[in-house]
Amino acid sequence: MDTATVAARLEEARGVDPRARSLICDEVSAAFLASGTVPSFGVKGVDPVDDPYFLCADRYWRRRFQERPTARTAAACARWVFDHVRKEGRGAVTERWALGNGFLDRADTEPGERTAGMAEQAAAGSGGERAALFVTLYQAGKLRANFRFDELHAFLTFSPAAAAVGSLRTEPVYLALQAFAAFGSRALTVDHARELLERAWSAKDRSRHTLEICLHAVAFAAPFDGQGELLRGHAEEAVRVCPDDHGFHARLAAGRHLCGRHDAALESIDTALSLLAAAPPADLAVLQDHYLTRREAIQEGRLRALRDTEQERRWAEQTSANARLERSLQRSSVRAVEVAAIFTAAIAFAVGSLQITLTGTLALSARLWLLTAQGVVLALFAALIVGGTWLITRERGGRRDKEG
Repeated sequence: MDTATVAARLEEARGVDPRARSLICDEVSAAFLASGTVPSFGVKGVDPVDDPYFLCADRYWRRRFQERPTARTAAACARWVFDHVRKEGRGAVTERWALGNGFLDRADTEPGERTAGMAEQAAAGSGGERAALFVTLYQAGKLRANFRFDELHAFLTFSPAAAAVGSLRTEPVYLALQAFAAFGSRALTVDHARELLERAWSAKDRSRHTLEICLHAVAFAAPFDGQGELLRGHAEEAVRVCPDDHGFHARLAAGRHLCGRHDAALESIDTALSLLAAAPPADLAVLQDHYLTRREAIQEGRLRALRDTEQERRWAEQTSANARLERSLQRSSVRAVEVAAIFTAAIAFAVGSLQITLTGTLALSARLWLLTAQGVVLALFAALIVGGTWLITRERGGRRDKEG
């Protein structure tokens, strides 16, 4: 396919609707691959909607990766990016193509030695460290998609491919991938993972892919205290930065769900589903099922929380009723003891009075004094019993109220 024909077809694609533009770009990219010709036109940057040149190049390299999902293809793509993409757009194109194709080619993971060799070759070429970064991100994308956390950590930290990347290891996307590996690994600490996360998140030149990987890292981390709050807080910031990104709204829904904020989570996942309708068809098929599954999980969590709240309310009411019954029984017991004490004192006084009155040779005044003394003693006895009972039950009741 000659350059003039390609230019004419792609310029034609500018003036048609997105579906027709996509078909034209598919046809042109297929023609390039069939003829064994590499596109020679330039690309300004990532514009998967309106720029037919980017769309055509994107489809062409996707076909190349489908045909041969290897580090060698990644190195060739990296060289093409260096030669045909404007400098200001190379970073975004590198992240999109390397990570995206790595995810799609996750079933074809190559040995690390082969990837390292291609990364070193790429670094020695015209693309330098940027080309090596492309190859490394492609392999890292495969490992990330397969959730091979420890292998990803070793690859990004100790492999020759990581050494070939050189100074670009401080790139936010690279740090985000390291954070993803650290959060998922049981061998690394949460503090280390959070440090990497914050370094990537706070970078001034962070990209959309950096934010997405960071949120992915927290969402799929080994469980730790504060995970839900960390995910929710970062997802809220991501939504403020990219309010039309359905993926960020879905992550926010997950964070709110982990925090028990089910109504807010339901609102976020509904927003994600609404925004997904405008996404490319390739995204719609897989993600819609994923979001609907998450929505069902949120609804189940919401219903479970409502049931738990109702159960807790019933338990609280039952506990309160039991406490009232216990206090009532306690008061009844106290009253019974008081009545028994007074009745006993009265019987004892009556019996003693009869003995003093009917027997003995004491004078009347002496007998009256004896009766008075006996009455006082028995009254004190009754008062002591009643007071002691009241004091004991009061202390127990006070402790129970404090515990309740």
